[in-house]
Amino acid sequence: MQNLLWIYTHVTDQYSPFSSRIINVGVRDATYVLDGLLYHESDLRIEEHYTDTSGFTDQVFGMMHLLGFKLAPRIRNLSEIKLFTPPKQNKNYPALQAMISGEEINVNRIKNNWDEIQRLAVSIQQGSATASLLLRKLSNYPRQNGLALALREIGRIERTLFVLDWLENVGDLRQHVTDGLNKGESRNSLARAVFFNRFGEIRDRSYQQQAYRAGGLALVTSAIVLWNTVYMEKAVQLMSDRDDTFDLNLCKHLSPLGWEHIGLTGDYVWKLNDEKKNLISDG
Repeated sequence: MQNLLWIYTHVTDQYSPFSSRIINVGVRDATYVLDGLLYHESDLRIEEHYTDTSGFTDQVFGMMHLLGFKLAPRIRNLSEIKLFTPPKQNKNYPALQAMISGEEINVNRIKNNWDEIQRLAVSIQQGSATASLLLRKLSNYPRQNGLALALREIGRIERTLFVLDWLENVGDLRQHVTDGLNKGESRNSLARAVFFNRFGEIRDRSYQQQAYRAGGLALVTSAIVLWNTVYMEKAVQLMSDRDDTFDLNLCKHLSPLGWEHIGLTGDYVWKLNDEKKNLISDG
């Protein structure tokens, strides 16, 4: 039986990948969001993370807040999203009644498990156990575990606040999130072009070899981004020196992800020595 895997990659707003991880296709993306943000072993200070609809759950929303990250997902099924209000306040927002859930935020549940929530956050932050492992275990039995339920309540608060912001800022926030996700999709297109010879498939059997493959792919795409950035900077500098009317604000619309000018398959040149050339020319 074939084991289907994905390379789950985190990309900065400067197009460079900073974390690559091999994950199973059957596991939801949200489980691994925090792993890339916490364990990337670089000097980056991540403040905000964009993700698609499958990249968040209530528990992920809650843990992101506790660890100091801002989660900004693109919400496709907005009509199915429910809002949660504090106790005895669900009738105070008539304009949102269609979206307000019948359940209210259980504040006591958060209070009673607050110490455990803090210990969980510290354990994840220090790497005592990975975020994906703990969140996966908590999501498997939320009804029997007070900690899982309390973390879900915090996530409901954060998700509700984000959805309200999403509804209010129709242009700015949605465009901001879409732009961030488009950068990731463009980088994925480059990665697929680089990885074309294996048709996007990882055929190595061991996890270590699979991780090497994912890391090598990230390294090659980063090298292309760096090379493009260096020469785009030189081109912009040359144009601005020659033309005083050149608008540098246009540079924000540039992307260093193009690869049409790069020979991804390589060029193979065989040079014959002089003796062989003479033999060929003499017939």
